[in-house]
Order: sequence, then C-alpha cells, then structure tokens
Amino acid sequence: MSDWPQLSVERDHETLAVLHLAAQMLGKIRVAHAPWTNHGWHVALQPNARGFSTLPTAADGGRSFTLTLDLCRHAMVLWVSDESRDEVPLNAGSIAALHHSLIAMLERHGLPSSFNGAPNELPEPVPFSKDTKPREYDRDSAARLREAFAAMMPVFERFRAGLSGKATPVHLWWGSFDLAASRFSGRKAPQHPGGVPGLPDRIAREAYSHEVESGGFWAGGATPAEPFFYSYIYPEPDGYRAAKVAHGRFDETFAEFVLPYAEVRASTDPARMLSEFLDSAYDVAADLAHWDRAALEREPVAP
Repeated sequence: MSDWPQLSVERDHETLAVLHLAAQMLGKIRVAHAPWTNHGWHVALQPNARGFSTLPTAADGGRSFTLTLDLCRHAMVLWVSDESRDEVPLNAGSIAALHHSLIAMLERHGLPSSFNGAPNELPEPVPFSKDTKPREYDRDSAARLREAFAAMMPVFERFRAGLSGKATPVHLWWGSFDLAASRFSGRKAPQHPGGVPGLPDRIAREAYSHEVESGGFWAGGATPAEPFFYSYIYPEPDGYRAAKVAHGRFDETFAEFVLPYAEVRASTDPARMLSEFLDSAYDVAADLAHWDRAALEREPVAP
C-alpha cells in the first residue's frame, strides 16, 4: 500500500462539504472585487503548502489582501499588506456562522466584504447566510485531504509543464471543488451550449471559448461522491468515448474519462499510475482532435 492517504465519502463528506462551501466564499470575493481575466483564472484558488489561497485583491489605502483556506490551522486566514493577520476557524458549527464570521473579519480590517451569497454548481443551493444546518468539521479528514493534494501536485505540475502553448496553472476551481490543469490547442471552439447547473452560461462559454483538454481531481465536496481523477476535452472529437486510456474508463454521466482515487492509492506507484492516466488521456484527445502537437508540446524539464 502506498503512503497516499485514504479518502472516503462516508468518512470525509461532512468536512469536505464545509471546505467546498468555504472555498466558494473566498473565490466569490475575488469575483466581486477583482478585474475579470480570461477564462476566470483570476478567481481560482492557488495551492500552497498549507492549503489554497486567493490571489492578492486590492483594497482601499493602497493595501491588498489574500485569504487562505488553511488546512493546517483549520481556518480561513486573512493576510493584509499592512502586516495584519486574522482568521476564522472552520469548525464554526454551520455555514451561516462561517459566512457571518468571514464578513465580520473583513469589515474589522476595512476590507471589501460583499459577494454573491448563493453557492454555485450545486443542486438546490442554500444561501450561505441561511444554511444553519449543524456541520461537523473533522481535522483528520481535512489533514488527509491536504496530504492527498500534496502527493498529487507534483504529477499535475509535470503534466502542466509538458506544454509550451497556452495552459492554466494547476489550481483549484471552487465552484466544483476540483484541482485542474488545462491545455489549449490555440484554436477557437464552437460556442458552448451552457446549461451547467449553478453556472451562468456566460461563464461557461468563456471558459470553453477555445479548444481545451483538462486533467484534474474531484474530491466530491458538498456533493457526496468517492473521489476520482478525470480527463476530458472540449469540443469532443469523433471516436473519443470509445478510445482506450491507460487505467481509465469513460463515464457517461460525467462525459469524461475517470480513474478512482482509491485505485491510484492502492497502486505500488501511485504517481506513475496517475501520470500515465493524464498523459494517455491527453494523447488520445489531442490526436483525435488533430492538435498541432509538435508546435504545442515540450519536455517538462528546465530549459
């Protein structure tokens, strides 16, 4: 058995739900108070040694601030350029209490605190301020998730480094609560049909304005599910669903290739298995979509 930590929906769901909704609050502050950049990359949370952080956001008085979903302190931690620091514990008891405490913390420091109060990309979302259901937060569940992210990040970083063309950083999309790295062909894509639950069509259409292949990891979050790795391409080329991908299978519900986290963890070499899955899925997608791979790709090593 590898040293990758165990994750399970039965054991970890409550804590992952708290983390997912907390991440949404942090990301929504960036949506409300930062200029919009291409594909919404500026609102994604950035991985660090302790968890995930927002990019710096401007505030009055020439200041800036970041917010971190800190899985070591088990808190939403505020850092301000005037050297002040504050935090809100994640075991607040409910999402409503967490929401109230986050806003109060920002206002104490004279920072922007308004943001859209409804969760995204969830079925029947309850506004943060009205989500008073008692929530359990388990430090062990959060710590194992942090360890899992730390184990898989080098694989995703190497995958991202294999492209000299346009590619995203490896970052966390708080809407769906998934870690992802995306590669682009450079060509425009047909307009996305929209209709993604809880995601405005204008956002989906910008995200998929150009041909893109993505590999990532979904922990489940507020939606209870066993965690898995995934890979997909938009637009989907002919023959894609019937293709053979190393270690993966095509899931009709998600319309992407998937590889359960538990299978990777059980491997004698989890990093190699995940890397083979990501590379194989990209190879299949890029070849079927006739990407100019010679122009786009590079060896993932320092120049």
